[in-house]
Amino acid sequence: MTMTLDNRGSALVAEMKDVVLAEAGRAEADRTMTPGIVEALWDTGLMRYMNPAAAGGDEPGFAEMLRTWREMAFLDGSFGWIGIANLPSAAAVAAYLPEQGFNEVFGDLSSRVTLGGQFAPNGQGLVVDGGYQVTGSWNFGSGTGHSEWVCAGFLPIDDGNFVFDPDGQIQLLAGVFHRDEITFTDGWHVQGLKGTGSYDYNLADTFIPGHRVFNLFARSPYRGDSPVFRMGLMAITAGGHAAWALGVAESMLHDVSELALAKTRMGDMETLAHKASFQRGYAHHLGMWRAANLLVLDTFTAAEASVAAGEELTPTMRADMRVAATYATEASREVAQWAHLAAGTTAIREGSRLERAFRDLYTGTQHAFISEKTYLDSAQVLLGLVDDQRGL
Repeated sequence: MTMTLDNRGSALVAEMKDVVLAEAGRAEADRTMTPGIVEALWDTGLMRYMNPAAAGGDEPGFAEMLRTWREMAFLDGSFGWIGIANLPSAAAVAAYLPEQGFNEVFGDLSSRVTLGGQFAPNGQGLVVDGGYQVTGSWNFGSGTGHSEWVCAGFLPIDDGNFVFDPDGQIQLLAGVFHRDEITFTDGWHVQGLKGTGSYDYNLADTFIPGHRVFNLFARSPYRGDSPVFRMGLMAITAGGHAAWALGVAESMLHDVSELALAKTRMGDMETLAHKASFQRGYAHHLGMWRAANLLVLDTFTAAEASVAAGEELTPTMRADMRVAATYATEASREVAQWAHLAAGTTAIREGSRLERAFRDLYTGTQHAFISEKTYLDSAQVLLGLVDDQRGL
């Protein structure tokens, strides 16, 4: 197979299919990705696929990223979540860290640099000579079970006061800490996405040099030519959440359609696929999924095209992307609910893909990044009630 930039991500995911399907159950039991899956992520090149070229990546555009994330989630929800945790974390850190920090983390391209963690500013960093003394607690550090470097968002504090950006907003920073500096408290005993190693962790008065810190809302990369890097971590994260939910929901539509062609319920003479209620529900929810998928693809690639043409990424564009991501997540949840009900008792048996996907999707949709607040913040921008919401 000849791979081009347009299909390379899909080809890399396809290479991983056998190991992911074989070890998904083991990852659930271990509550983190298995060594076999992590090794395959590196051996195929998928782990660094989204990085800037300077960090060994391909710098794919949103169409390729969305498809890659979706196909990872189609195989397994936890594997897909690693795709939207480790891959964009490494890509963003590689793009936005200043040169000294980049060299410290990514200087040896032969090394396997995995990053995960929580970017929300749940810590405080006292400004000191050369950097910050950071203290805080972070929950749900996605992908930290196998990450050498861990990200942690924090508020800088200088002489007891918040630090402000040039635009007058309170500054929010993301620090990149080596695993050895982190105290893990685990806490990852959950309903779904069990295999993601999303551990809780703490820092206590830990020094981080300024060159391993970047602004959480940075959209001026030090490296990376793709317009995606000029759209910032918020846009990349939103795209990841949308594609992940769509991928898991797509797997449930696929699996329930195959089941329906073979399954006959007690008292019925024909398979489930011949029932009018199933046919109606399947067509309706397939249409819902396709509409949400196209909305995400159109919204994100349109914004990317504008940025590529030299235009500013406006608050309206950012609001549109967040609306699309949140709507796609909600639509995917409805699809999953229907598929789970339609599958009957098959969907409640432990070990089936339908059972695991249902738990994964309902866990992933609890994430604050695609909560109701995104609709409220977006609506205020789209209605002209505020000029901007920087968290979009």
